[in-house]
Amino acid sequence: MTSPTPAPGSVALITGGTGGFGRALATKLRALDVTVVLADLDSERNRQVAKDLDSHFVVLDVTDRAANQAVVTQVEAEHGRLDAAFLNAGIAGKSRETLDVDEFLRVVDIDLFGVVYGTEAALPALRRAGGGSIVVTASLAGLSPMATDPGYSVAKGGAVAFVRSMAPRLVGEDIVVTAICPGFADTAIIDPIREEFEKAGFPVLTAEEVADAMIAAWTSGEPGAAYIIQPGVGAVPYKFKGVPSAKTRSGETAVVPEALRPPGMR
Repeated sequence: MTSPTPAPGSVALITGGTGGFGRALATKLRALDVTVVLADLDSERNRQVAKDLDSHFVVLDVTDRAANQAVVTQVEAEHGRLDAAFLNAGIAGKSRETLDVDEFLRVVDIDLFGVVYGTEAALPALRRAGGGSIVVTASLAGLSPMATDPGYSVAKGGAVAFVRSMAPRLVGEDIVVTAICPGFADTAIIDPIREEFEKAGFPVLTAEEVADAMIAAWTSGEPGAAYIIQPGVGAVPYKFKGVPSAKTRSGETAVVPEALRPPGMR
């Protein structure tokens, strides 16, 4: 995946923007003369992070549907447009032997429905800008579920499926939706098990490596692609295995009814 430079003056919104990936991405985008808006929970620490990164800050709880829309409205009002939305906010569950449904739902609310609400909010602005990009931070857990964290696995798997479902609907509007699926990365999300990685000598991604893939997904991503990011591998598109096609009574491959095809592919 190549990484052309975003157009100078472009405006990018990053949810979960003051976390590890958000900070690395903001640093790289500011160096490319992109206006960056970091959206995150309200705290002095988060406001200071945005200030230190020469980025704008907006308060956002991604589980609040109306708040997502209000943030995009604010971005357009203050900066005139929106060119890219990085739907990056996410948390992991706590590893337990028993299923904690309350925690499961909290993770899904943030990691999956935060993506759905963010997409809904961003699309009208991207259309007004004449096109743009939505980059969703998923995970390898969305492609290879982790037994230690079913909520995270379901949320990230759902995010990948959402991207693949939405992308064909938007190809005719010059809006590209993609997902990135990093392996274990050097952010706060692995803090509870960081020592285990160090003991095993297991390589973890830097936030900067993930940020590079996020920028490449913005500027050159293929609609609906899910890019795996692994140490020593880089960013490569995941090859989804197709399912067997239905057969007609005469044994021919059945054609999907037109009403079920994406709007741009009828």
